[in-house]
This record gives sequence, structure tokens and C-alpha cells, in this order.
Amino acid sequence: MNFDYTPKVAQMRERLLAFFDEHIYPNERRYLEEVEANRRAGNPWLPTKVIEDLKPKAREAGLWNLFLPRSTRAPEGLSNLEYAPLCEIMGRVFWAPEVFNCSAPDTGNMETLERYASEALKDRWLEPLLRGEIRSAFLMTEPAVASSDATNIECRIERDGDHYVINGRKWWSSGAGDPRCAVYIVMGKTNPEAGRHEQQSMIVVPADAPGITVVRPLSVFGYDDAPHGHMEVVLKNVRVPVENILLGEGRGFEIAQGRLGPGRIHHCMRSIGAAERALELMCERAIARTAFGKTIAQQTVTQERIAEARCMIEQARLLTLKAAYMMDTVGNKVAKAEIAMIKIVAPNMALQVIDWAIQVFGGAGVSQDTPLAMMWAHQRTLRLADGPDEVHRNSLAKLELASHMKLPRDQIAMPVTRGA
Repeated sequence: MNFDYTPKVAQMRERLLAFFDEHIYPNERRYLEEVEANRRAGNPWLPTKVIEDLKPKAREAGLWNLFLPRSTRAPEGLSNLEYAPLCEIMGRVFWAPEVFNCSAPDTGNMETLERYASEALKDRWLEPLLRGEIRSAFLMTEPAVASSDATNIECRIERDGDHYVINGRKWWSSGAGDPRCAVYIVMGKTNPEAGRHEQQSMIVVPADAPGITVVRPLSVFGYDDAPHGHMEVVLKNVRVPVENILLGEGRGFEIAQGRLGPGRIHHCMRSIGAAERALELMCERAIARTAFGKTIAQQTVTQERIAEARCMIEQARLLTLKAAYMMDTVGNKVAKAEIAMIKIVAPNMALQVIDWAIQVFGGAGVSQDTPLAMMWAHQRTLRLADGPDEVHRNSLAKLELASHMKLPRDQIAMPVTRGA
């Protein structure tokens, strides 16, 4: 395995770092002020002007749609290994990925449409998503069941002539709060009598279809994440053409495996970027502040934590790069153990580094004056999103045991899950 940057990636990385210095970091406060101004005006669910202003600059800089490999519709897309250092940089500021059209859940939905949708569906939905003109949501998790086991899903997708009729209640539908959200990808059951992993299907649903009600936004440790939002959505007798089904009935788990692998590794890449930002802030603060006669940086406990943070970040980065390399070379299915490992390791690592940074900042660390509190909330959520730690550990343990029992690895199913 060779993790050296290619000349192209090295150049893009320098461009992206320069873009952050010129456009992202100087606008962090402006972003928060715009969201707060919209909230005071009575509607926090309005797109921010700062992101819309920066999108054309990102396109001009050649930093657009970098996440999507092997697509003729997005020739600028990189391999997972090439994308890793760039996605990491984007993770340093939570709203930055949207500037480059590389934010979840749109990235996962675009990859799903690219891989599994008909050309007609790609023309209708993928193209405007790639242009950044609309946004999307992924509706999988449900409040009435333990969604860590996706076979529990109760949402029904029933054939009625030339249409499917959808009934169900979803939540944690990230992105559904944005008024630009124009399309959902919905997972539900088409045949409850089929095999355990053949009951579910995925279908493309226009967000303005009759029968859809966005019930409420869900807060994350008190943050509503407006204008993105995580919404509870009810679908009541929602009718969509049969052509909107992806791959066909009973293929939902297969699609989810293809969608969630890249989504998980992108989260981990961004987690490493968040940890790097936290360590950087921690060091700057420790050097600048004095307590008990010496700087915080001179305190032994601080030095130990800084050293440990550096070790943890490097370990997580190497493991993530290995997973990216394997996804590129042998495929997501063979790389499922590595994907599970990084999904366990990266958010927990980032949480610890951010927590140490908060300690160095003291009261300021939990206030709105630094990005640390929101970073911590996002990373804590990632221990649930795209599968809780416990499910990934369970799957990883089964893979390890299978290797000693000489069982074929493809008999061990990876989790298809987005939350608790």
C-alpha cells in the first residue's frame, strides 16, 4: 500500500487549504450569524448566503463533486484514497463540505443514483444534485423500531398498478429541513413474506409528492442544525411511478450496502479533520494561556494529552487510508472489516481529542465562541449514525471469529443501519 499523494492530489490539497484560508475560516462567524439572523426573523430553514456565494468559487477552483469515483457525469470525481486527504480538510469546518457539493446525505444519495438508478432518474435527479441546484434526504431510520437492525423497518411500499403506494413514519431524515430538498430516497418493505434481507426495497420519491408531511425537526444535543435539519417525516398513501424503484423489489439491502460503505468512510475522513482542528486549537490555546505560574502548554498533563492526541489521529488516519485503498482495489464487500473498524475508531478518537481541547479552553470550550462544542455534538452523533458502535463491533467480531473457523467471509453480513 502506498499512501503518498499523487501530484494531482497534492496540488488539489494545496488549493483546498488555500481556499479554506481565504474563504472558509474567515466566514465561520458569518455563517453562524446568518443562521441566527434567519432564526430571529422566524425562519431558520433558509439557505445561507455565504455558502451560496462560495459555491461558484469552489467550482472555479476545480474543487467540486470530488467524492464520486468512476462517473462520466462527474469526471472530476476521485478514488476513495485520493479523496481522503481532501475530505479530511473539509471536515475541519462542519458546514464546509456543502461549499464543494461534497456534503451528506447528498453524496450518498448521488452515489446511489449513479450506481442503481435508471438513466431517466439520473437525468431527473442526479444531474441537478451534481450541479448543486437541489438537495436530498435519505429516509431509512424509524422511531417505532430499533433501527440498528434495519430488518425491523415497518414502512410499506406496495404495488398498485403502475404506482407504488408508500406508508410509514421516518425520522433523522437529515437534509429534509432544507427548502431546496427536492427528492428523498426511501427504504421500506415491499414483501414482508420474503427472506429477511429480501423484504426491503429503495425508491425515489419527490419531496413535494402528495401525502408527505414533515412533522418536526429533531435537535442534536440542543442544536437544530438549521438550515440542514434532521426531520421526522410521515408518508401517507404517497404514490410514485413503478419506474422509481431502484434495481427492483427486494434489492434494498444490497443497495444500502453499496451506499453506506462510502458514506461511512467519508464520515471518518471528516472526523479526522475535526480532530486535527481541535488539536490545533488546543495547542494554540495552551501556548497562549497561563495558569499557576506557567503556560498551560507547560503543564505535564497537557503535554501528555497533546502527544496522545497526535498518536490517535495518525493511527485513525492510517486505518482510514487502508480502508479507502481496499475499497478502491478489492471492493467494499471485501473491505467490510476495515470499514467497520474505522467507523468504530474515528468518531471515538475525535471525541476524545475534542474533549481534551475543551478542557484546555475551559468555559469557552463549551460556549458558542469556539467550534468545539458543536464539533463534539456532531462526533458523538456519529457513534450512532450509519450504525452504532455496538453493531459494528459485533460484525467485526463475527468476521474475526469466522477467520478462525474457516467460514467464508461473504457469509458474514455487515450492518445496514443508520441509528439506534
